[in-house]
Amino acid sequence: MLSHFSLRVRGTDIMELHEQLKSLGAGSTGYSYDKPEAALLEAFPSPFAQIERNPSGCIGTLHIECPEFTCLCPMTGQPDFGKIIIDYQPDQLCVESKSLKLYLGSFRMHGEFHEAGVNRICNDLVKLLDPVSLTVRGEFTPRGGIPFWPTADYRRK
Repeated sequence: MLSHFSLRVRGTDIMELHEQLKSLGAGSTGYSYDKPEAALLEAFPSPFAQIERNPSGCIGTLHIECPEFTCLCPMTGQPDFGKIIIDYQPDQLCVESKSLKLYLGSFRMHGEFHEAGVNRICNDLVKLLDPVSLTVRGEFTPRGGIPFWPTADYRRK
């Protein structure tokens, strides 16, 4: 397992992956599908917050689409399918993508209403990242002929 990796382009470090990341670069990946677990989420230092990487002070935002989200209806146990969309303005931290994939996968066999699941994802990411702003939207396929697209918004006060 690599404990530290640095990518250099024309003699300049452009990205470092730090030792605290557990999932990325691990030899094997453990999957959990029956209980959403915020502890699966990991973060790394935002390049937007580092003056040496962002001397102009650009405001960075991230847009993430997870098109294969699944969970179970808490009443019937039937599968629900949807796309989770995350938009955020980081402060000091960014979410690591493999850990996000593992976290979202942990909902697969968990029964929860769409609104509660989207709210949980938003709250778990806010707790991890302490971002300037964060929005989570769930675009679920219709259940009973009605599509549900709940949104949870966070704005730092």
